[in-house]
Amino acid sequence: MTLSRRNYLKSLLLQIGQTMLDEAAEQAQEEKTRYMEENCPALALPDCMHELQELCRQLHKQIDLVDDERYDMEMKVKKSDQEINDLKLKVQDLNGKFKKPTLKKVRMSADAMLAALLGSKHKVSMDLRGNLKQVKKEMKDEEKQTGDWRKKIEDKAGMDGRKKMFETEA
Repeated sequence: MTLSRRNYLKSLLLQIGQTMLDEAAEQAQEEKTRYMEENCPALALPDCMHELQELCRQLHKQIDLVDDERYDMEMKVKKSDQEINDLKLKVQDLNGKFKKPTLKKVRMSADAMLAALLGSKHKVSMDLRGNLKQVKKEMKDEEKQTGDWRKKIEDKAGMDGRKKMFETEA
């Protein structure tokens, strides 16, 4: 299909959709005006005070009736919602399978985690590496003795050095 043909068909579809939307809007407006004419007659204001009071009483009665109907409908909706939730729970119990949501791996530092849990109460930063116990290496006896390494080797060389080694070990 060529590009010009595709654009032409697309424009035709858009025009048809626009006319359908316009017709639907006109129908909705006509239904609204028809409903208002049926249920809300034109208001004729009476001349005397007694007729005006009577009109107010009638309007209050109509308002009460509408409120009662609205309340009844709300209760029916709440009751049906509760029944739907109960039935969903029963279905889940019968299946015996509960959907576990897939959890995403989140990289979060200890400070960010505490801030998320505690909110604005968290002010102290937590440096985990800083709180670790530091271990100092003990220096070996050989490293503590400072001196010339040639003397140590000469002392150990020969029979005299071996005697010294045995004497120091015993």
